[in-house]
Amino acid sequence: MRRCRKMLPVLLATGVLMTALSGCGAKGGDGRQIIRVGHNQATDHPTNIALMAFEEFIEERLGDKYDVEVYPSELLGSQTDMVQLTQTGAIDFCVASNSILETFSENYTLFNMPYLFASAEAYHASMDSPEIADPIFESTTQAGFEAVTWIDAGTRNFYTVSVPIETPADLRGLKIRVQQSPTNVQMMELLGGSATPMGFGEVYTALQSKVIDGAENNEMALTSNGHGDVCKYYSYDMHQMIPDILIGNCDFLNGLSEEERQIFEEGFALVNRVEREEWVKAVESAKEKAAGEQGVTFLYPDTKPFQEICMPMHEMVLGQYPELVPIYNKIQEYNERYPSEAE
Repeated sequence: MRRCRKMLPVLLATGVLMTALSGCGAKGGDGRQIIRVGHNQATDHPTNIALMAFEEFIEERLGDKYDVEVYPSELLGSQTDMVQLTQTGAIDFCVASNSILETFSENYTLFNMPYLFASAEAYHASMDSPEIADPIFESTTQAGFEAVTWIDAGTRNFYTVSVPIETPADLRGLKIRVQQSPTNVQMMELLGGSATPMGFGEVYTALQSKVIDGAENNEMALTSNGHGDVCKYYSYDMHQMIPDILIGNCDFLNGLSEEERQIFEEGFALVNRVEREEWVKAVESAKEKAAGEQGVTFLYPDTKPFQEICMPMHEMVLGQYPELVPIYNKIQEYNERYPSEAE
């Protein structure tokens, strides 16, 4: 059973939330220990549905001791805030984008590389492989947290207010919101757009006010977050398949008994399973709603020109982080086993 190492000191920028939250080990009025879980998605999103299933499962098995509270829609702050709160134990778990975790461990840089996975099947098989996931999931224990499971966030594609993206040239001069990671900024620069990193909660207003010309995300952003009300073109360039990650505070995880930890591990597996099942249904529903109610046009450009521009990043990243090469090679084995349908 994994054990987190001792946390290094952390300077926390979210002091107000730290004061408001009584922290890891807080007791409710009934004497049960409160477990706080935060994320940035809406209540109808597959992530929230999966975490509600986790809440029900833990309380069914350990409800005499634990009271699980799930906070959606950035109620506990931005993803960066929530990661910092999880580090310190002010909250116990949160869902973070892989791109944010890249700033805590260079190992996460691997999953941010564009066109890393040849297909959705190769992506899922790679993420399910302990040989690939464990060295990355455990790489933040010195920071006070570790990944406990991954969450399918689909394929990331470009969507824009008024300019359809059918070739890389169409991105030139456009301000595109990207996740807050060096890898994503570099990808955008290679493709010719102007990278505009910002928190996810700021994107709708930035699109509406034309501070940015577009963004890149999965189909759920169009409907659950209303981006399809503003952006009318969604282009399947399929530049990334990046997981979201459920992370847990090390002190909390290490404080569980072996029996309790086993139950939590079953709960983490439940989160992964339920979210993936809900994701398939949600994407289909989102596309129907975006096309029918929001007037979004879905485009299917040739992905090869985008891929050719981005592939030099693989060599650059692996040259900078040679310890990632064995993991990268394992992923290539799955890519050979599950090639793209377009090939």
